[in-house]
Amino acid sequence: MYNPKSLKAEEFICHEEVLDTLAYAEENKNNVALIDQIIAKAKLRKGLDHREASVLLACEIPEKINALYALAHQIKLDFYGNRIVMFAPLYLSNYCVNGCVYCPYHHQNKHIPRIKLTQEQIRNEVIALQDMGHKRLAIEAGEDPVNNPIEYILESIKTIYSIQHKNGAIRRVNVNIAATTVENYRKLKEAGIGTYILFQETYHKESYEKLHPTGPKHNYAYHTEAMDRAMEGGIDDVGLGVLFGLELYKYEFAALLMHAEHLEAVHGVGPHTISVPRIKRADDIDPNVFDNGIDDETFAKICALIRVCVPYTGMIISTRESQQVREKVLPLGVSQISGASRTSVGGYCEEVRPHESEQFDVSDSRTLDEVVRWLMEGGYIPSFCTACYREGRTGDRFMSLCKTGQIQNCCHPNALLTLKEYLMDYASDETRAVGEALIAKEIHNIPNEKAKAICEAHLGSIADGKRDFRF
Repeated sequence: MYNPKSLKAEEFICHEEVLDTLAYAEENKNNVALIDQIIAKAKLRKGLDHREASVLLACEIPEKINALYALAHQIKLDFYGNRIVMFAPLYLSNYCVNGCVYCPYHHQNKHIPRIKLTQEQIRNEVIALQDMGHKRLAIEAGEDPVNNPIEYILESIKTIYSIQHKNGAIRRVNVNIAATTVENYRKLKEAGIGTYILFQETYHKESYEKLHPTGPKHNYAYHTEAMDRAMEGGIDDVGLGVLFGLELYKYEFAALLMHAEHLEAVHGVGPHTISVPRIKRADDIDPNVFDNGIDDETFAKICALIRVCVPYTGMIISTRESQQVREKVLPLGVSQISGASRTSVGGYCEEVRPHESEQFDVSDSRTLDEVVRWLMEGGYIPSFCTACYREGRTGDRFMSLCKTGQIQNCCHPNALLTLKEYLMDYASDETRAVGEALIAKEIHNIPNEKAKAICEAHLGSIADGKRDFRF
């Protein structure tokens, strides 16, 4: 029985409800009156439920899809402006006891080199990331209670936060590790993490169990209920995601929205972020083995729909996607991207990108400087801001500001200040010139005159060598 307020995975992600939703969407994909009604509701900026969203996903009427894309673009501007938050993943260890058939870190892979960073190696990796200009990291590690216990993760977080190098500092550490206990989530909260991220991979239980044949990740309910335990442990912000290509995308899309609805219904706070990775080639993994891959047009439609259906969420596109694909989806609601990512353990200290321990092939291999300049030339503000997290604007406090649009009064000036820091400390001459022109133009888009004056004063102080101002 479907119940979004239930704490049981098979009740808030109800298989029968997903199937009924897909049948309803198929029946109504050409129902213009209903589609217009759903789009009109979406324009209220309050989101759509999984059933309404699935109708729009099934719809193939060109003018309705164009209307959806235009609305997604406008909603992104309304909630997040033209800012794009920058981050990088940091892989700590690829030791893993699970048998996930789509990941090269799976336990049966005997030829991939297994690496676990020491705290000194983590320090070197972080300095390499700081020297690029990164301020926000997402740490990743395989599930291995012997090699990667929670104590190792906590020690690594402490190390990362402790490193002050020149003008570099990591100001926010997000964590993407396996489902764990309430007690361990409490420890992560105490360690000062930002968002706890866990991808579902697939919400289809039968497929999930086949794709995870061995290891603790095989337990569908334990994995799917992880976000509830994380929130019980005091973590304010959680990030959802599915790995598109493992199961039929319409099923995954409906279930993903059901998970978001569940978090809102139970905790009063939906997902802080939603990621939309697609399966990619890596070591002994051939994505062509999985026959549910989605093309770029479908991928773009999913991105637009997530923005329209969950308007407050941060949407993340990683370097799994090429520059061309990222260009296509940026106007459709994306608010965070990674830059200069290396998906191998210890990869940032290597001059040449190592491939033998990558979790997946990186499609966008540009430097952070190149990505920053590309964004600015496209009219976006690359933001290295972590102010909300450090000012305690997390969970329901962040959501209430975001949903009312008040977050703009903090975010726009903060984005300009952190961009100015980047330009002064890390940018090439060409990128700095583009950035200074952008800041001079965007300063006039701060609606509050007092905030504008303070921002201008802070920008001058940054030019004089001071750092870390925030609204």
